[in-house]
Amino acid sequence: MADDALAAKRAAARRGVERVRTGMRLALGTGTTAAEAVRALADRFPAASFDCVASSRATEELASSLGFAVRALREDDRFDVMLDGADEVTPALALTKGGGGALLREKLLARLSREVVILVDPSKLVAHLGDRSPIPVEVVPFARPVVAYRLAHEGFRVHARLGADGRPFVTDNGNEILDLTPVEPIRDPATTEARIADATGVVATGIFVGLASRVLVGHPDGRVDERTAASG
Repeated sequence: MADDALAAKRAAARRGVERVRTGMRLALGTGTTAAEAVRALADRFPAASFDCVASSRATEELASSLGFAVRALREDDRFDVMLDGADEVTPALALTKGGGGALLREKLLARLSREVVILVDPSKLVAHLGDRSPIPVEVVPFARPVVAYRLAHEGFRVHARLGADGRPFVTDNGNEILDLTPVEPIRDPATTEARIADATGVVATGIFVGLASRVLVGHPDGRVDERTAASG
């Protein structure tokens, strides 16, 4: 099963990279499928030069190791294509993201990108957000107990994410993450996102609405299905 999932991710990554042209400005996401996209870029464009910004230190290190020059974000940045993965995708292309802890930077880069290409395997397709994965919420450490208490009283099961050392997971921005499990299906992701974001101390939510241009669903046999908001 693990080999099938990897083959599916690689199929999606290769298809996503087909939308890239030499000289484009690229935003690079975070996670296992985004990493496959970076590797696919290196395979398809072994000597190409791209203007790249990465959404995490992990992606920056991987891209740099493969020969890509990755730079810091500039005030006037806009990107041609963003390649990223997702933890969940609904038929309307609402996403849950942030399993890798980079939700704030991913959301910012997505909003700065002309086209956001999401790469997934079939296991990430859900009817409603929260069906398969918790909803990550990046919070200021000082405010974490208060935010956790408020969101628990708003109908979520709340868990503070821990790192491998058993301490609170810390994002590249120096914040912490609460993982929320809804007790009922999320039928209106935009409203749910706004309700969570309204809590003082929340930096970003892992609910992405209206940001995905297309979703490429890879399969272990190499097939790739394409979904857009228009196709549903």
